[in-house]
Amino acid sequence: MWRNSASFSLKLLSSNPNPKPSLLHSLNGVIRPLSHGHIYSSIPSTPPSPDSLKLGFHKSDVIRSFATVTDPSSLASASLSKARDVVVAAQHYGRCYWELSKARLSMLVVATSGTGFVLGSGNAIDFAGLCWTCVGTMMVAASANSLNQVFEIKNDAKMKRTMHRPLPSGRLTIPHAVTWASSVGVAGTALLAMQAPMARLLQANMLAAGLAASNLVLYAFVYTPLKQIHPVNTWVGAVVGAIPPLLGWAAASGQVSLNGMILPAALYFWQIPHFMALAYLCRTDYATGGFRMFSLADASGVRTALVALRNCLYLIPLGFLAYDWGITSGWFCLESSLLAGAISATAFTFYLDRTTKNARRMFHASLLYLPVFMSGLLFHRLPDNQKCLAEDRSERIVKLPSSEILLQEVENVDSWKNVQHSAVGSQARPPVAFASVAPFPFLPAPSYAYP
Repeated sequence: MWRNSASFSLKLLSSNPNPKPSLLHSLNGVIRPLSHGHIYSSIPSTPPSPDSLKLGFHKSDVIRSFATVTDPSSLASASLSKARDVVVAAQHYGRCYWELSKARLSMLVVATSGTGFVLGSGNAIDFAGLCWTCVGTMMVAASANSLNQVFEIKNDAKMKRTMHRPLPSGRLTIPHAVTWASSVGVAGTALLAMQAPMARLLQANMLAAGLAASNLVLYAFVYTPLKQIHPVNTWVGAVVGAIPPLLGWAAASGQVSLNGMILPAALYFWQIPHFMALAYLCRTDYATGGFRMFSLADASGVRTALVALRNCLYLIPLGFLAYDWGITSGWFCLESSLLAGAISATAFTFYLDRTTKNARRMFHASLLYLPVFMSGLLFHRLPDNQKCLAEDRSERIVKLPSSEILLQEVENVDSWKNVQHSAVGSQARPPVAFASVAPFPFLPAPSYAYP
């Protein structure tokens, strides 16, 4: 075929009595590589003639591009370079999103939400609902943490612990981070709201979605700016951390009940010693960043240690309440008390000797307390705690002696009324003999009138 095309080109040249040099060079540049198996690299310096344009040879760059496209090695290298660029970009943005979302902290939030879901499930656990709840919670937590870093970009740039985050280091732009946070926040809330098709569970999911959205607003738009205004931000942050397990309970049971408050209460009281230890260890860094932490106004550390110790002591009765309310068995009461006593001991040691070593020991104890406490809740939980609590209350009501006496009195009154009605039906004479026995026999006998 190539030979035929070449002979056709020679015929065109022979038919033209005065062939132009540019046409000859153009044809030579095409015919030679076809005969030798490679692309001829010499390109004429003169512009192409109209005759060559008629034949389809527009410019010399067409030949170069044709040579590049038809080379298999160049195609392979181009594909490899593009794939390498895609992999590098994916790794870059994945690392940035991981750090922007504070993925480890978000996974801790997901663990508390999942534990609340299991505790509120009763006998049967909906594993599909559990997965959707965890995914939605993860997305909302990632959105809240991302917005937190957007608002604190200037403060993070001043602190050694946070200056290498994606926004202060310039690896991501603020509009990019805001778009990411908004997207995952809306998607996570919608996922929590629409995870079940049944109308009965839709209301429960809307409750869970409302808790998630309110927690996002509370963390990003209340807690975050409050960190630069007043030390009360620690207690507001404790409320934020206590909502996810309540979210999981609401997603499973469809309501917010007293039984579901055990784990949120534990998280609230646990966060105070946890953050007090962290604020004491990083007080210089927090002061450089412009954050108003409780430890900065306490040079001696006495008040910081007392606040941590007091909230550790609040953790002790939670195990007994979980047992008394029918959530767990009696073994959890003992285990929880021992666990709370251990973290209280580290807080008391920090109160006696306020050193960095003791503060770090209390911080590590707080890191150990939460997973062990949640594992104990899951291991010792009663399958249907709400039913057990209701049955226990009903048994207590039945066993009250006052209720039995009341029932007997009601029965006696009913029987007396029946006797009176039966006496009206029969004509009984007045009890004269009984009247004569009275203390005053000279009085006339009384007359009895029955209604």
